[in-house]
Amino acid sequence: MRKLCMILLAVCCLSAAAQETKKYLNIVYIGNSITQGVLIDKPKHQAPPVKACLWLKNQADIGSVRYSNQGVSGKTTVDFLPASQTLFPKVREAADAFADEDWAELIFSIMLGTNDSAIKGPNGSPVSPQQYYTNMQVILDELLRLYPQAKIVLHKPIWYSPNTYNSSMYLKAGLERLNNYFPQLEALVEAYGQTHPGHVFIGDTEASDFFQANYAEFLIPEDGNAGTFYLHPNETGAARLGEFWGKAIYRILKTGNH
Repeated sequence: MRKLCMILLAVCCLSAAAQETKKYLNIVYIGNSITQGVLIDKPKHQAPPVKACLWLKNQADIGSVRYSNQGVSGKTTVDFLPASQTLFPKVREAADAFADEDWAELIFSIMLGTNDSAIKGPNGSPVSPQQYYTNMQVILDELLRLYPQAKIVLHKPIWYSPNTYNSSMYLKAGLERLNNYFPQLEALVEAYGQTHPGHVFIGDTEASDFFQANYAEFLIPEDGNAGTFYLHPNETGAARLGEFWGKAIYRILKTGNH
């Protein structure tokens, strides 16, 4: 009986230790229509943030994952600037809802740039790479001021077809501009590595090439002024994008690598 009690005690201790090592996550997703999950039948169940969180929940060392999807169709970095009082208050409201849960890691997952790269149409577009850097810096500075313990994950904006064209919004120049945003994200991570080490990270970098290589299968064909274009993930594509994000966030949690 004594031996059995000792075994049960050991099992309980191991179980408690396992619980203590699990990570609990609160994630606020910031983005545009791709993050929001537009054109998908059931975005509340199928959008990339949902799928990213489901992937994370399936990892043995993740205890729970709560999230808020702050993706808004058609929006740019300009719309998320704190001073504009347009979308940032909603981001703050979402993050504040998690504020008392100090046992969980607060993470901001950001993918912005698609609308910034447009020739005209969305607010502030076209946003130059230098201005994109500045806008993102202002957003990150305020997030870190309000939530100094948070981690911020910057995902590379995903590819869209060069003929994406709607009311003169994109054209090929838009895609070229979009590709020039990623070095700005890398520069931001390097800069914050000096001023706020361990808080700002490069997230996913693989989804863009994946969608470029597999656009017919994973992106939705849409009618535009320059023919059929590809921009938004379909249901399966949203799941794949969410998995890319989930894996990137998990890698950062496990290794702390930028």
